[in-house]
Amino acid sequence: MTVGTNEQYHSAILACKDIFLTKMKDYGTAWRVLRPESLTDQIYIKANRIRSIQGKGTHKIGEDEWPEFIGIVNYAVIALIQLELGDSEDLDMNHGEVEKLYDKYVSQAKSLMMDKNHDYGEAWRNMRVSSLADIILMKLLRVKQIEDNKGKTFISEGVDANYYDIINYAVFALIKLSELKNEN
Repeated sequence: MTVGTNEQYHSAILACKDIFLTKMKDYGTAWRVLRPESLTDQIYIKANRIRSIQGKGTHKIGEDEWPEFIGIVNYAVIALIQLELGDSEDLDMNHGEVEKLYDKYVSQAKSLMMDKNHDYGEAWRNMRVSSLADIILMKLLRVKQIEDNKGKTFISEGVDANYYDIINYAVFALIKLSELKNEN
Protein backbone atom coordinates (compact mmCIF):
# COMPACT_ATOMS: atom_id res chain seq x y z
CA MET A 1 0.00 0.00 0.00
CA THR A 2 1.33 3.40 -0.90
CA VAL A 3 1.61 6.13 1.68
CA GLY A 4 -0.91 8.04 -0.42
CA THR A 5 -3.50 5.33 0.01
CA ASN A 6 -3.12 5.33 3.77
CA GLU A 7 -3.53 9.12 3.93
CA GLN A 8 -6.39 9.15 1.41
CA TYR A 9 -8.22 6.38 3.25
CA HIS A 10 -7.81 8.22 6.54
CA SER A 11 -9.07 11.46 5.01
CA ALA A 12 -12.15 9.77 3.49
CA ILE A 13 -12.97 8.07 6.79
CA LEU A 14 -12.61 11.37 8.67
CA ALA A 15 -15.18 12.92 6.31
CA CYS A 16 -17.53 9.99 6.93
CA LYS A 17 -17.01 10.03 10.69
CA ASP A 18 -17.57 13.79 10.89
CA ILE A 19 -20.97 13.40 9.19
CA PHE A 20 -21.78 10.39 11.39
CA LEU A 21 -20.98 12.21 14.64
CA THR A 22 -22.76 15.40 13.58
CA LYS A 23 -25.90 13.46 12.65
CA MET A 24 -25.70 11.66 15.97
CA LYS A 25 -25.89 15.08 17.66
CA ASP A 26 -29.05 15.80 15.67
CA TYR A 27 -30.74 12.40 15.84
CA GLY A 28 -29.10 10.52 18.67
CA THR A 29 -28.87 6.78 18.10
CA ALA A 30 -32.33 6.39 16.57
CA TRP A 31 -30.71 4.00 14.07
CA ARG A 32 -30.66 1.40 16.87
CA VAL A 33 -34.28 0.64 15.91
CA LEU A 34 -33.19 -0.63 12.48
CA ARG A 35 -32.93 -4.35 11.91
CA PRO A 36 -30.01 -5.63 9.80
CA GLU A 37 -32.32 -6.15 6.81
CA SER A 38 -33.47 -2.53 7.00
CA LEU A 39 -29.87 -1.33 7.04
CA THR A 40 -29.09 -3.47 4.00
CA ASP A 41 -32.06 -1.94 2.21
CA GLN A 42 -30.99 1.59 3.20
CA ILE A 43 -27.51 1.00 1.78
CA TYR A 44 -29.11 -0.50 -1.34
CA ILE A 45 -31.19 2.66 -1.85
CA LYS A 46 -28.04 4.79 -1.68
CA ALA A 47 -26.08 2.53 -4.04
CA ASN A 48 -29.00 2.40 -6.46
CA ARG A 49 -29.24 6.22 -6.45
CA ILE A 50 -25.53 6.42 -7.27
CA ARG A 51 -26.03 4.06 -10.19
CA SER A 52 -29.04 6.09 -11.36
CA ILE A 53 -27.05 9.34 -11.23
CA GLN A 54 -24.19 7.71 -13.12
CA GLY A 55 -26.54 6.33 -15.77
CA LYS A 56 -28.48 9.56 -16.28
CA GLY A 57 -25.50 11.85 -15.90
CA THR A 58 -27.62 14.28 -13.88
CA HIS A 59 -29.46 14.51 -10.59
CA LYS A 60 -32.42 16.60 -9.47
CA ILE A 61 -31.76 16.45 -5.73
CA GLY A 62 -28.98 18.79 -4.64
CA GLU A 63 -26.60 16.01 -3.59
CA ASP A 64 -24.37 14.12 -5.99
CA GLU A 65 -22.59 10.77 -5.48
CA TRP A 66 -20.22 12.00 -2.74
CA PRO A 67 -22.72 12.10 0.18
CA GLU A 68 -24.26 8.83 -0.96
CA PHE A 69 -20.91 7.03 -0.71
CA ILE A 70 -20.45 8.60 2.74
CA GLY A 71 -23.89 7.30 3.69
CA ILE A 72 -22.93 3.83 2.47
CA VAL A 73 -19.83 3.82 4.68
CA ASN A 74 -21.76 5.03 7.70
CA TYR A 75 -24.71 2.67 7.29
CA ALA A 76 -22.35 -0.27 6.78
CA VAL A 77 -20.58 0.65 10.04
CA ILE A 78 -23.99 0.91 11.74
CA ALA A 79 -24.88 -2.52 10.35
CA LEU A 80 -21.71 -4.01 11.86
CA ILE A 81 -22.50 -2.35 15.19
CA GLN A 82 -26.05 -3.72 15.07
CA LEU A 83 -24.75 -7.21 14.26
CA GLU A 84 -22.57 -7.04 17.38
CA LEU A 85 -25.11 -5.48 19.74
CA GLY A 86 -28.29 -7.13 18.47
CA ASP A 87 -31.79 -5.91 19.18
CA SER A 88 -32.44 -3.74 22.19
CA GLU A 89 -35.39 -1.96 23.71
CA ASP A 90 -32.99 0.79 24.82
CA LEU A 91 -32.27 2.86 21.74
CA ASP A 92 -30.14 5.45 23.51
CA MET A 93 -26.42 4.81 23.53
CA ASN A 94 -23.57 6.78 25.00
CA HIS A 95 -22.05 8.78 22.14
CA GLY A 96 -18.51 8.01 23.30
CA GLU A 97 -19.29 4.29 23.24
CA VAL A 98 -20.74 4.60 19.73
CA GLU A 99 -17.66 6.48 18.54
CA LYS A 100 -15.42 3.72 19.91
CA LEU A 101 -17.49 1.11 18.05
CA TYR A 102 -17.33 3.21 14.88
CA ASP A 103 -13.53 3.43 15.17
CA LYS A 104 -13.28 -0.31 15.87
CA TYR A 105 -15.14 -1.30 12.70
CA VAL A 106 -13.42 1.27 10.51
CA SER A 107 -10.06 0.05 11.82
CA GLN A 108 -10.98 -3.55 11.01
CA ALA A 109 -12.14 -2.51 7.52
CA LYS A 110 -8.89 -0.64 6.94
CA SER A 111 -6.83 -3.62 8.10
CA LEU A 112 -8.71 -5.83 5.64
CA MET A 113 -8.14 -3.26 2.89
CA MET A 114 -4.41 -3.17 3.61
CA ASP A 115 -4.17 -6.96 3.39
CA LYS A 116 -6.16 -7.07 0.15
CA ASN A 117 -4.20 -4.16 -1.32
CA HIS A 118 -1.02 -6.09 -0.63
CA ASP A 119 -2.34 -9.13 -2.45
CA TYR A 120 -4.11 -7.32 -5.31
CA GLY A 121 -1.57 -4.53 -5.83
CA GLU A 122 -4.09 -1.72 -5.41
CA ALA A 123 -6.02 -2.83 -8.48
CA TRP A 124 -8.93 -0.62 -7.37
CA ARG A 125 -6.94 2.41 -8.53
CA ASN A 126 -7.55 1.28 -12.12
CA MET A 127 -11.27 0.81 -11.58
CA ARG A 128 -14.02 3.23 -12.51
CA VAL A 129 -16.25 4.75 -9.81
CA SER A 130 -19.19 3.17 -11.65
CA SER A 131 -17.60 -0.28 -11.24
CA LEU A 132 -17.11 0.34 -7.54
CA ALA A 133 -20.81 1.23 -7.26
CA ASP A 134 -21.75 -1.94 -9.16
CA ILE A 135 -19.63 -4.09 -6.86
CA ILE A 136 -21.29 -2.49 -3.84
CA LEU A 137 -24.69 -3.34 -5.35
CA MET A 138 -23.56 -6.93 -5.98
CA LYS A 139 -22.34 -7.23 -2.37
CA LEU A 140 -25.70 -5.90 -1.16
CA LEU A 141 -27.58 -8.44 -3.25
CA ARG A 142 -25.40 -11.14 -1.70
CA VAL A 143 -26.18 -9.82 1.78
CA LYS A 144 -29.90 -9.79 0.99
CA GLN A 145 -29.70 -13.42 -0.15
CA ILE A 146 -27.82 -14.44 3.00
CA GLU A 147 -30.38 -12.57 5.13
CA ASP A 148 -33.22 -14.29 3.27
CA ASN A 149 -31.48 -17.60 4.04
CA LYS A 150 -31.46 -16.69 7.75
CA GLY A 151 -27.70 -16.17 7.71
CA LYS A 152 -26.85 -19.63 6.38
CA THR A 153 -24.19 -20.02 3.71
CA PHE A 154 -22.63 -23.13 2.24
CA ILE A 155 -19.24 -21.81 1.23
CA SER A 156 -19.46 -18.03 1.20
CA GLU A 157 -18.37 -15.44 3.73
CA GLY A 158 -21.02 -14.08 6.03
CA VAL A 159 -22.88 -10.80 6.10
CA ASP A 160 -20.17 -9.03 8.11
CA ALA A 161 -17.45 -9.75 5.53
CA ASN A 162 -19.63 -8.20 2.84
CA TYR A 163 -20.21 -5.08 4.97
CA TYR A 164 -16.45 -4.67 5.40
CA ASP A 165 -15.99 -4.94 1.64
CA ILE A 166 -18.80 -2.42 1.11
CA ILE A 167 -17.05 0.05 3.43
CA ASN A 168 -13.79 -0.35 1.53
CA TYR A 169 -15.31 -0.06 -1.95
CA ALA A 170 -17.19 3.07 -0.86
CA VAL A 171 -13.98 4.57 0.57
CA PHE A 172 -12.19 3.77 -2.70
CA ALA A 173 -14.97 5.59 -4.57
CA LEU A 174 -14.59 8.60 -2.26
CA ILE A 175 -10.83 8.63 -2.90
CA LYS A 176 -11.34 8.43 -6.66
CA LEU A 177 -14.02 11.15 -6.61
CA SER A 178 -11.69 13.34 -4.56
CA GLU A 179 -8.88 12.78 -7.08
CA LEU A 180 -11.20 13.63 -9.98
CA LYS A 181 -12.32 16.80 -8.19
CA ASN A 182 -8.69 17.82 -7.62
CA GLU A 183 -7.88 17.28 -11.32
CA ASN A 184 -10.57 19.76 -12.36
